[in-house]
Amino acid sequence: LKRMGRSKTRKRGRKRRSPRKIGDGYTIEFNVRDLDTFVNAADNGEVKEEINDQKMEERYIASMVLSGVGDAIGYRNGKWEFNFSGTDIHAEMEEEFESVDKISTKGWSVSDDTVMHLATSEALTSDWTGMDELCDLIASNYVQCFDDMEGRAPGPMTDANITRLRKGKSWKEIPYHKGGGGCGGSMRAMCIGLMFPGNDKRSELVQVAVESARMTHNHPTGIMGSVASAFMTALAIEGVAPIRWGIQLLEFLKLKVYPYLEKTERNWEDYKEDLHYFESMLEKYLKKRRISSEDAIVPTFPKEYGVAARDKYYSSISWDGWGGASGHDSILIAYDALLGAKNSWEELVLRGMLHGGDSDSTGVIAAAWFGALYGFSGIPENHFSDLEYRDRLENQAKLLFSKSRK
Repeated sequence: LKRMGRSKTRKRGRKRRSPRKIGDGYTIEFNVRDLDTFVNAADNGEVKEEINDQKMEERYIASMVLSGVGDAIGYRNGKWEFNFSGTDIHAEMEEEFESVDKISTKGWSVSDDTVMHLATSEALTSDWTGMDELCDLIASNYVQCFDDMEGRAPGPMTDANITRLRKGKSWKEIPYHKGGGGCGGSMRAMCIGLMFPGNDKRSELVQVAVESARMTHNHPTGIMGSVASAFMTALAIEGVAPIRWGIQLLEFLKLKVYPYLEKTERNWEDYKEDLHYFESMLEKYLKKRRISSEDAIVPTFPKEYGVAARDKYYSSISWDGWGGASGHDSILIAYDALLGAKNSWEELVLRGMLHGGDSDSTGVIAAAWFGALYGFSGIPENHFSDLEYRDRLENQAKLLFSKSRK
């Protein structure tokens, strides 16, 4: 990304406006390293450079490949995902590798997150002519990908509903479940945002994010996690500053997602009790970080926000103490890590992948967003050179880029 200078013509006391929205397609490339500069420049129309196709495709590739890296590091063959102490994980990392940049993912499996993310993407990039046909393909891919789950630790809710699909139940018939608010939808929806960027494709994004989530997690919190994962990825590839994502997501839920759920009528009465849980948790987070208004410039973090403090916070916003395992906290932790890391990949790894919660799920999401924003800038080659399924992820990125422009 090209650095943009601060405006010299801004008048003192003028009320800050929100950044100008991106239109259909890809038109501008923002610097999001300095968010104050970003907001000032966007307010004054200081758009410095048009993104060409090559640069945009590189960001697609980075988003998909780094999502796998975030998954592999957070999972570490199950060793780090199921270590519930971030302090111990950091100590182990430092003892074995000295620093984040020396970590190698060679021999580290991706988890169920990447396998299902690929299954979603491979359906999106295949030949389909309508949403029902697309969802049929997604459901079929989910069933098939479960032949590749040995040692990848899929969740019990996902396992149970894939079994239903395997036995012939339609994806439209997966039942509502009170405990279906897990992160299974959010961990695999980033490619949906890459497929459907731009304001003119928001309806398709909602429909695919909702229906793919309901195939395994038919609960409002699980569904909202999927929508948020896809929507925020779209915002990243569109060049919207991350500090704006939260308030834009709140508006998106109210204007697009809730109306779609009500219109489809499926399980609407069941949803009502927990429909606004995700929204309320997001609002609390935005207020906590002081980014709940259009005037916000930078997020506010505690002075003491090291590994233990982050673990405590991540656990506090979770359903059952395991931060990142649900639709809402997988998004909030990934978002928190991205905002705190800014453009530092090393800091993103420390915050979003090496913690005592569901670290592969937060890692896969945060890394996809990072790649969509920054590409491969600052990423050690040893993090992705031997990544499992790297070629598949890169190929899918290229196909998503091509199809997203049609």
